[in-house]
Amino acid sequence: MIRAKLWFRCAAMHDPVTPTILKPAVIGWEAKQRTVDLSIERAFKGDELVMRMKGWVTVDVKKAIEIVKKRGHLKVLDDRDLVVEFESEEDFEALGGEIAEAFGDQLDMERL
Repeated sequence: MIRAKLWFRCAAMHDPVTPTILKPAVIGWEAKQRTVDLSIERAFKGDELVMRMKGWVTVDVKKAIEIVKKRGHLKVLDDRDLVVEFESEEDFEALGGEIAEAFGDQLDMERL
């Protein structure tokens, strides 16, 4: 299994950035006729986390997800870090080329 970190270009500062989960999302309920004291904490899936980057990075996040999913799997590792997992070295190399072609220097991968 090959893993790589995705580095996006920050729209504000133009530095390479990658999303990390600091706290899981907390979902609760509001009832119309009673109080519901229940909440669920759940971390985002890989593609959900990338979608949350929309507007904060210079690339079209939907297009980035589509391209990455052709060759690898977006995953949140250890409930914190976004990574792409690959089955083969060929997929890793091919995705690197596709990312460079589609986004130039606005999205990079770093092998872990």
